[in-house]
Amino acid sequence: MDWITGARPSGVLITVGVAAAALLVFMAAWRLVLKVIKDRALADDLRGHLRWPARAVVLLTAVVLVLSEARLSRPVHGRLFHLLLLVLVAAGAWLAVRAVRVAEDALMRRYDVEVPDNLRARRARTQIQVLGRVVQVGIVVLALACMLLTFPQARSVGTSLLASAGIAGVIAGVAARSTVGNLIAGLQIAFAEPIRLDDAVVVEGEWGNIEEITLTYVVVRIWDRRRLVLPCSYFVERPIQNWTRYSADIVGTVLLHVDYTTPVEEVRAEFEQVLAASKLWNGQTAVLQVVDTTERTMVLRALVSADSAPSAWDLRCEVRERLLAWLQRQHPQALPRVRAELEPSAPDSPGAAQPPSGALEAGDRQRS
Repeated sequence: MDWITGARPSGVLITVGVAAAALLVFMAAWRLVLKVIKDRALADDLRGHLRWPARAVVLLTAVVLVLSEARLSRPVHGRLFHLLLLVLVAAGAWLAVRAVRVAEDALMRRYDVEVPDNLRARRARTQIQVLGRVVQVGIVVLALACMLLTFPQARSVGTSLLASAGIAGVIAGVAARSTVGNLIAGLQIAFAEPIRLDDAVVVEGEWGNIEEITLTYVVVRIWDRRRLVLPCSYFVERPIQNWTRYSADIVGTVLLHVDYTTPVEEVRAEFEQVLAASKLWNGQTAVLQVVDTTERTMVLRALVSADSAPSAWDLRCEVRERLLAWLQRQHPQALPRVRAELEPSAPDSPGAAQPPSGALEAGDRQRS
């Protein structure tokens, strides 16, 4: 065919053979490396994420290096080399992004957030996740820049682009100020740490945990399994409640409205027994006090502590249920009641209620 004029069949076979040999050697070395790695989770991540990108890079690199042996015509060789180079850059970016993801997962596994004191783990996981996103975006941008630079037209246009960079920067800043603001806010969250992964927060009147932090948005997992997606700038510009900012343990409150005749000391003793028998209590805070009174009841406030916000919620419910059940069994009169006192009216007063006639007759007969 005309488009391969000058090509040597032996050269084409050499090119194909070298590429196939390089791929086979890589596959053998790849299997050996996976068997040597002791961390099976890391090996599984490498196998799942890097296998095909690495094969593509090896195969394309081998073809690009030995393409000259095919003795293709100059125009065909130039176009094919340019096309293979573009694909190689894209495959290299694909491999680099996947490698960053594998490294991110490997580092995440080193920090367990299931332990009671997980402040350090949450801080590290947040920084790893955000920095991983930054590196991935940087790899993609760099790959696109390298691909554009392979075109002569792009290189010639580069000078004029640099000359108008100031105007383009102003236009881009005005058009994408929210996006740029969220990117900066994402980096600020990673280093200033107003929130971290798995933090217990209250935002928009909803309680939940930070599930995901990206460069532009944050996902909050609400307690009822809904997801609240907010821009990163929200957490930088607005006040939020972070229940686990410095430590995971938290103090919860239980309020009980009881009658004035309630024996507070006995309730306090039962409260301490309930906490001692609970697996959710961390042994730090246990206080029961009369904190308020109303015209009908007095208010008992119990303070309890747990190692995490979910545990504190369950502990509060447990203490409330057991104290109420104990009051119902031991002191039912301590539950809130409505009192009413009826004063008898004078017998001779106008409008006084008269007893029924039958009752009067019965009383007369008894006296006789």
